[in-house]
Amino acid sequence: MHIHILGIGGTFMAGLALLARAAGHTVSGSDANVYPPMSTQLEEAGIQVREGYQPDHLTPPPDCVVVGNVMSRGRPIVEYLLDSAIPYTSGPAWLAEHVLRGRWVLAVAGTHGKTTVTSMLTWILEQAGLQPGFLIGGIAQDFGVSARLGAAPFFVVEADEYDTAFFDKRSKFVHYLPRTLVLNNLEYDHADIFPDLASIQRQFHHLVRTVPGSGRIIANGADTHLSTTLAMGCWTPQEHFVVGDWLAQEVESDGGAFTVVHHGEPQGRVEWTQAGQHNVHNALAAIAAAHHVGVPTAQAIPALASFQGVRRRLELRGTVNAIQVYDDFAHHPTAIATTLAGLRARRRIGKLIAVLEPRSNSMRLGIFRQALAPALKTADQVVLYQAPDLDWDLREISAALDGKAQVRDSIDATIDAVCAQSQPGDTVLIMSNGGFGGIHERLLNSLRMRFGTPA
Repeated sequence: MHIHILGIGGTFMAGLALLARAAGHTVSGSDANVYPPMSTQLEEAGIQVREGYQPDHLTPPPDCVVVGNVMSRGRPIVEYLLDSAIPYTSGPAWLAEHVLRGRWVLAVAGTHGKTTVTSMLTWILEQAGLQPGFLIGGIAQDFGVSARLGAAPFFVVEADEYDTAFFDKRSKFVHYLPRTLVLNNLEYDHADIFPDLASIQRQFHHLVRTVPGSGRIIANGADTHLSTTLAMGCWTPQEHFVVGDWLAQEVESDGGAFTVVHHGEPQGRVEWTQAGQHNVHNALAAIAAAHHVGVPTAQAIPALASFQGVRRRLELRGTVNAIQVYDDFAHHPTAIATTLAGLRARRRIGKLIAVLEPRSNSMRLGIFRQALAPALKTADQVVLYQAPDLDWDLREISAALDGKAQVRDSIDATIDAVCAQSQPGDTVLIMSNGGFGGIHERLLNSLRMRFGTPA
């Protein structure tokens, strides 16, 4: 079967393309401005990606078109698709029907940490010899890809609350029918499709309704928004982490080591390379989910010791003259503050320079503009990129940061500003949920030129 994917460069749809290819289908796709790491993953898999969304991309007609949620009515290719009577479906629906049916699905949902917990959980199951299938919204360093079919029965999926497609406005995760569900946290986000927090909680409760009574829900016991959601009705046994059944004790200041406690009994000590209190909580969630499918905690703990992390989640992109440049997907004030805190907790980071591109739909709408300055306050210096299509002025954020922030209206000027402030031993954190014009390598090259360091 020939499957053509519209919006193939997105993290979810690129993973779906790998799964379809592994299942024996011919796969092609269309997208605009595809950037690494997904563009690289698709290229290495030999999947043809056509630039843009021209109707002739569907000529000759494929057997099925999988429509990403980036597509909307009025696009010529969508109108052509609807007129042509070519069979079409959404990504989550295709995944549910062709991959998840008959599998034990472990789904990870939440506003923050989905990609990291999904990767941790998958790695624990892998190290336990279970060969799980997975679909992750990023490239797990331990696997080098974002998706694989794996062996039955287990499949781990990152469960996103964003809407499914232009013809299905339910959240993606309602399609997955998990037996094990992780609820990591819940905040207001995706202001382009959700008017308020209550509307997001409603979608999360739809997800809760799909978990069987023989399954398990593993929820952050310290999150009041999740507690309120579960109080709307729950028919599945629950376990709680952070507060409740699964705890972390004797936590080192940078999160580099902690003791796992289950029902009051110490289970062992995690010593790993990950940083931050948020990753300690992520680890508890992954351990608890793995425990539900039969992986002993004593086996999960050493698996996390070898966990390498996820690309674009506090990923070290390079070091020039002792200046470390990190990349992070942070796109929400809470994620920004948490990531900065995780870096700050590490020893010997020098001056911490934060570089932010407000790119998510919620950011572009200015929903979080009042929360951005407080989220950035722990950085020593801040450089804000004012993209040409950003409709509100970042100088109001700069003004609230007491003179330690500056705004630049081009990527070149942003790089120049960072280079001018950087000294040996400093740490640069670049935050965006997009490609940011390839700023990471461009900055590293500029630093090499400044310091005369060979590439």
